[in-house]
Amino acid sequence: VGFGMQEIIANFISGLIILFERPIRVGDIVTVGGTSGTVSQIRIRATTITNFDNKDYIVPNKEFITGHLLNWSLTSPSIRVVVPVGIAYGSDTQRALRLLLDAALQHPKVLREPGPVAQCTGFGDSAINFELRCHSQDIDSSNGIKHDLHLRVHEEFAKAGIEIPFPQREVRML
Repeated sequence: VGFGMQEIIANFISGLIILFERPIRVGDIVTVGGTSGTVSQIRIRATTITNFDNKDYIVPNKEFITGHLLNWSLTSPSIRVVVPVGIAYGSDTQRALRLLLDAALQHPKVLREPGPVAQCTGFGDSAINFELRCHSQDIDSSNGIKHDLHLRVHEEFAKAGIEIPFPQREVRML
């Protein structure tokens, strides 16, 4: 009974801390204990998180205070979108950079501030690796933006004759 009451009191006190400090609010997108979703209810003992499959998780408030909490939308709803892409060795790298930036700048939901950035991130086994980084106004738009940018980059690279290679292995049998 004593240990059970200790947990109840810990969750109650944690609920009060959440209500006064406000590290989370209803509508915030959070990750706690491996569960990600939108905070749909905050109560004295537990908080309800609705995940992206529309399932509700009841999380004891103590988890938000003593565990690791990632609040994706506490200070700003915007989120960074990263589109990695590799191009074949021998391709025009400067043109690839321009095409990546143009794809982001022409997308209506990509934020202009902070502006998109395209950069070479290194040399891989089969490709020169690049990343396009831009920001979405909210997490809900980010997957759609990433999808659109992948398709646009593929299309523009094909038009420009820039090959997106696949891993190739050479096997010799003696």
